[in-house]
Amino acid sequence: MCTMQVDTVFVLFCVCLMGVAGRSAHQRGQKLETYKQSRSRRQTSRMDGETHSNSERPILKRSSDMTKSPMTKSEQLLRIDDHDFTMRPAFGGSLPQASHNKLGEFWPIPPDRPGVTESGPPIPVGVDVQVESLDTISEVDMDFTMTLYLRHYWKDERLSFPSTNNQSMTFDSRLAKKIWVPDMFFVHSKRSFIHDTTTDNVMLRVHPDGNVLYSLRITVTAMCNMDLSRFPLDTQTCSLEIESYAYTDDDLMLYWKKGNESLNTDERISLSQFLIQKFHTTTKLAFYSSTGWYNRLYIHFTLRRHVFFFLLQTYFPATLMVMLSWVSFWIDRRAVPARVPLGITTVLTMSTIITGVNASMPRVSYIKAVDIYLWVSFVFVFLSVIEYAAVNYLSTVQERKERKLRERLPCTCGIGNPDDMTCDPQISGYTTMDVNRTANYGTAGNYGMPENGGRQERMLAQVVLGNPQLTGQVKRPGYVNIWIDTHAIDKYSRVLFPGSYALFNIIYWSIYS
Repeated sequence: MCTMQVDTVFVLFCVCLMGVAGRSAHQRGQKLETYKQSRSRRQTSRMDGETHSNSERPILKRSSDMTKSPMTKSEQLLRIDDHDFTMRPAFGGSLPQASHNKLGEFWPIPPDRPGVTESGPPIPVGVDVQVESLDTISEVDMDFTMTLYLRHYWKDERLSFPSTNNQSMTFDSRLAKKIWVPDMFFVHSKRSFIHDTTTDNVMLRVHPDGNVLYSLRITVTAMCNMDLSRFPLDTQTCSLEIESYAYTDDDLMLYWKKGNESLNTDERISLSQFLIQKFHTTTKLAFYSSTGWYNRLYIHFTLRRHVFFFLLQTYFPATLMVMLSWVSFWIDRRAVPARVPLGITTVLTMSTIITGVNASMPRVSYIKAVDIYLWVSFVFVFLSVIEYAAVNYLSTVQERKERKLRERLPCTCGIGNPDDMTCDPQISGYTTMDVNRTANYGTAGNYGMPENGGRQERMLAQVVLGNPQLTGQVKRPGYVNIWIDTHAIDKYSRVLFPGSYALFNIIYWSIYS
């Protein structure tokens, strides 16, 4: 019974709460509706006031620039889809006279080219180049590698667009693939590529009047025909050639935009082996028998080789080897173990120097300046070895003749036999003191030659020639004039070899320096 009373009271309490909440919501709804109605009346009255005011003064609106509108796409602004960009500009039409005048400053237009032809006048394309770096020069491959900014200038009225502030628009390579651009290539190039870090290094700038700037950053490896006849005292001139691949001079006229000032170089460009003397530009026509005449632009640069590296690595070592070979002229001719290895060592060293130089050079069919110097030095070293061979041979022949003469003479005053001192001084013309002075023999290492061999040979010749009796006994060819001064060969070589080599150096450096 108590539980039923509690439930009844709880239900009545909930009903009262619901009624109070409903009245509150109804009152808030009425207030919100009243606020909306009042706001609508205020807006209506303000619009009526503005309409009344505008009827009294003119309306001024800000003109919008289509180039700055975020809702306008670049392709729609340039009307890419409205034109056929597979055809060059001005094809089938006339070129503005201003373009003819500008082109005529750097490239004369032939009089037989009318303003309007069947395919239209040639489109003038100006070019300028900024050389960023000259990377490598290879004598072996006969080429060079260069990094440059290649910029093209032309006018395409199909790309003109309205603009109130005359500001240009800049695009990347994505738009460049959808419009006409000059088809330039590098003649005689081996490798070339457009840099793509971090994106393709391509810039396209379009002006409202249709003038276009197209810039590329390119690294190209091109051929350079070098004349190495004066290497390493040479000066080389290399050329980078730019040409249109498809368009002849009837369709496209290439020219340097600012003449000789169209080529700019970085002052920090330097090479380890070369000194860059100058850059300059030229323009010529190239003819192909199957396609016709093409405009070709040339970038010439002159390089002079640094010779100091080759002086240290080639010329000085070769000169020192030649001078080292002259040391043998001051060594006793009987010292075979000293003179022979010295001559062989210098010859082998010269061969190594020649081989090392030729290993880093192309196999050309003509003689280079460094070859002349090295081979002449090699000849001097080789002749020093031959000189000792001649001295040694003549000494051996002299000993043989002396030995045979001793066998034929009845007495040689102790020369043939030191213990025999029974010769008559009146016959030989020598005293015992002179005989003892000439009887001093060397050791077996001197090949049986006396230490004072030259003086003893003179004495022996005087003994034979001064005695008529002995002369009659040995009066046969080859035994009368038996004395040969082998020391004189070394003496003359000490002067002749250095003098001849010094004369060769004077002539060589006066011609090639």
